[in-house]
Amino acid sequence: MNLPKKAHIYLSHEQVHLMASESKYPALVLVLAHSGLRWGEAIGLRVKDLDMLKRRFLVTENAVEVGSRIVVGTPKNHKHRSVPFPRFLAGMLAQQCSGKHRDDLVFAGEDGGYLRSARVHEDNMSWFAGAVKRSGIPRITPHDLRHSARSFAVSAGANVKAVQKMLDIAARR
Repeated sequence: MNLPKKAHIYLSHEQVHLMASESKYPALVLVLAHSGLRWGEAIGLRVKDLDMLKRRFLVTENAVEVGSRIVVGTPKNHKHRSVPFPRFLAGMLAQQCSGKHRDDLVFAGEDGGYLRSARVHEDNMSWFAGAVKRSGIPRITPHDLRHSARSFAVSAGANVKAVQKMLDIAARR
C-alpha cells in the first residue's frame, strides 16, 4: 500500500531567516534551505569540505541516525558532488569553522560528535521543531528545506539541470 505523497512546502526567504533566528543552529538552517543538502550530508560536513574561495561544499559523507547510532557512509547516490552556497553564508560558515581542525565537523553536537536528529516530535520537541514553532512558519521537516532551496535556485535563474545536479536528483521521465 502506497501512502499519499505529502504536499511540498516552500518557505519564503523571510520565513527561512525567521526560523534561523529562532534556532539553536541558525547557520545549519540557512545551509539546508539555500544549498539543498540532505540532513545527513549537512551534519557530515567537515571543515575541509568547505571551499570558501569558490563558495562550495564538497559532499563526500552522509551521517544517518539508525536507531541510537550514527552510521557514516557515502552520500545517497554514492557520488561525491560539489554544491554551491550563497555569498551571504560565507561569513557565518567561517565563524562556524573558527578554531576548528580541518577534520572537525562543521555542525557538531554538544559533545563534538555528529548532531543528532532534528525530527519533528510533538511530545519531545527537538531544536528544529522548537524553531519551527517559535517562528510561526508552517510545520516542516529538515527535508522540506530542500524544496525551498530548489525554489530559491530556480527563482534566481539557475538552469534546471544545474539545480538537479546541486540536489543530486535524477531527471523525471
